[in-house]
Amino acid sequence: MARNEDRWGIDLQLLRNLERQNNRDRDNDLSTQVRSQTHQTDLALLQGADNLRQALLLRFLTPVGELTALGHPNYGSRLIELIGELNSETNRNRAKLFVLQALAAEPRVKEVRSVVVTPDPRDRTRVNIHISLTPVDSDTPLNLVFPFFLDRGITP
Repeated sequence: MARNEDRWGIDLQLLRNLERQNNRDRDNDLSTQVRSQTHQTDLALLQGADNLRQALLLRFLTPVGELTALGHPNYGSRLIELIGELNSETNRNRAKLFVLQALAAEPRVKEVRSVVVTPDPRDRTRVNIHISLTPVDSDTPLNLVFPFFLDRGITP
């Protein structure tokens, strides 16, 4: 069986928190790390499941059409359409639909096991999107929680 980095690729680390990332932090795109052997600073890399997590989060945080000029008019998600909307069951269902659409476009996702969108009990402007999926060439589920803010102050 192929190694994770062969199946899901290796990429530069662009997001700092793969567990709770909620925006693209556009002013600070690249992460660095210090090499243990040489103590020199280099660009940080992600591979395997972490690379797939980052790829999915970037897809959710990118509005559909933003990468049209680069030849990817369908890349991204429609979650940005929910900013400014109420945290209602209808809008949580719309968030689920937008996430399912984005996941369907990701070639490294074999099967979506579940997408559950819940209101955050501490913040009425936030929903938590719980995703369980099976990546290609794997039988092990990948789970992630993606916080999404409906207020205008925090935008992707």
